[in-house]
Order: sequence, then structure tokens, then C-alpha cells
Amino acid sequence: MSQEVEIEFKNMLTKEEYHTLLTAYELGEEDIKTQTNDYFDTKGFLLREKGAALRVRNKNNTLFLTLKEPASEGLLETHQSITQDTYDFIKSKGQLPAGEVQDQLYKLGIHTELVHLGSLTTHRAERTIDSGLLVLDHSEYLNREDFELEFEVTNYEEGKRAFHDLLNHHHINERNAKNKILRFFLASQEQG
Repeated sequence: MSQEVEIEFKNMLTKEEYHTLLTAYELGEEDIKTQTNDYFDTKGFLLREKGAALRVRNKNNTLFLTLKEPASEGLLETHQSITQDTYDFIKSKGQLPAGEVQDQLYKLGIHTELVHLGSLTTHRAERTIDSGLLVLDHSEYLNREDFELEFEVTNYEEGKRAFHDLLNHHHINERNAKNKILRFFLASQEQG
């Protein structure tokens, strides 16, 4: 089974802060990769209710089905590589293929048909630094855009200190960052 625990800290950025960090960490256009996430939930939003999220990510024409669910520290991610035909089947029929992600969904008690909520495109730049992986995201969805800093680490306490040091060093105010699927969901509710 392909699983990992993800420990990350997030902060929303202004457009100016985003560009300042790109420059500070010498990240140019050639370092920015585009990926699209398609989000799924049940009609009654059972996944969201459990603090979980289900997505299909298209990155470099490779598709990955990922279930994120709360863990004691960070998020437990279950990944499964899928084909375009499988993705089309999930989107049209609302059913997952047999495999690790479906097994985890069943463990959460979710056996209900899935609904495609929509897509979010992220332009992502990454740089490994001493204390973790610095990720700068420019996301576009539902006629909106936002900018976000993600900082992925292996140790929660050390990562938290390094994250706050990074924000202070670049004079960036701490701002709550809801996860992308929740930002997408709230935007779709506003438009709905």
C-alpha cells in the first residue's frame, strides 16, 4: 500500500509575497510546474465531514488518486496510480476502482457514490532547504486565484520553529490557510 504521513505548515500569501519568495529562493519560470486536482466527495459531503479529502491529480500526464485523512500528526495520504480510463469511470460513475484508496474509504465507513466537485489548477515551485521542503503555490479555480506557502517537514516541533523563522525572516504575517479542497468548496458555495 502506498501511504505516507504528511506534516506540513501552510500560510496564505499576497501576490507580492509570493513573488518575493520566488526571487529569494531563486525560483524562475522553469521551476514552476502545473498540476490539476479534481476533487470528489459524496452528495452529503461525508468525506469533508470526516476531515478527509479525495482527489485525482494530473501531473506531467500521470494520474494519481489520493485520499487524505487526519492522522495523529499531519495527514495520512493513501495514493494509487490510475489510468485516464479509470479517471473517466470515477468521474462518470462515481465509483472507485478496487485498491488501496477504496479500502481506506471503506475503513472510513464510506460506501456511497462519489460526485465530481470540480477542478483546481496549481502552478507549483519547490525548493529543498535545510529545514524542509518549501512549496510555493499559485492556484486558480472558479474564476479566483490565491497564493500559498506550504512547508513540508519530517518532525513537527522542529518544522514549526523553522516555519515561523521563515515567515519572520521574510516579514510575512501569519495567515490561516485552509486546505485547497476547502477553499475550492467554499468558493463553489459562494457562486452556487
